Amino acid sequence: MQSLWDWLGEHAWVVAWLGTALVLGMVELTTLDFVFLMLAVGAGSGALTAAVGGNFLVQLTVASLVSAALLIVVRPIAKRRLLSAPELPVGGAALVGQEAFVVEQVAANEGLVKLSGEIWTARPYDGRSVFEPGTRVGVAQIDGATALVHASDFA
Repeated sequence: MQSLWDWLGEHAWVVAWLGTALVLGMVELTTLDFVFLMLAVGAGSGALTAAVGGNFLVQLTVASLVSAALLIVVRPIAKRRLLSAPELPVGGAALVGQEAFVVEQVAANEGLVKLSGEIWTARPYDGRSVFEPGTRVGVAQIDGATALVHASDFA
């Protein structure tokens, strides 16, 4: 047990830097802003510098430079990648690519399809095709309240 106390006494700065890194890491868990995480990694680099024998000024310089570099370079990238929500289609855009069933013949200017449990007016996407009732079609585009449909690729 005495040897542990001797080691801690000889490496007090390593312990201090590691303790600082641990506290900063715990603060990061409450903020989730990546600032304290970058500072914790900087403190870890100070601990590493202390472990290899650097004096306090070198430890402080290394910890500061690593923290600053991480805050300037890594933090913006991490925030952008980890905190951005995926782009999800909403409204009519979410229906594009869905399968619909023809309820009433779909021709150049008229027709009805059942799409996502609702009845929609429909037209052929190419303007020439004709789809008979019971036919499965795919939605190529939504134009207002009208689904523009094409021959289905669905099995």
